[in-house]
Amino acid sequence: MKKLLVAAALIALSGQAFANEDADVAKKVYNQAFGRGCGACHDVSPNPNLVKNINEGTLDEKKFAEVVKEGRGGMPKAIGAIMAVPAVQKAGLTEDQIIDVLYKYLKHKK
Repeated sequence: MKKLLVAAALIALSGQAFANEDADVAKKVYNQAFGRGCGACHDVSPNPNLVKNINEGTLDEKKFAEVVKEGRGGMPKAIGAIMAVPAVQKAGLTEDQIIDVLYKYLKHKK
């Protein structure tokens, strides 16, 4: 019984470590993409506030992925800059994986 509890605890901790690792990669993307970070444009008026739009439900993950990959209005295609962030390369994430991780990070960002 003790071995089972220890194994369950280790599995739970390894999942938490992975989640923390993902959040760290997403934070680095947000701070480093395009050399100055996403917030250089998105955390100032009148540009869209990603965190607000995601949390209010006006920007779902599908639309977020579309804009990141294709661009829109003054927003350039960002996927190339995101994939160039060393933390993304080191983590070996695909385009879809990093978009998912970044969206989840932004959903919890204050």
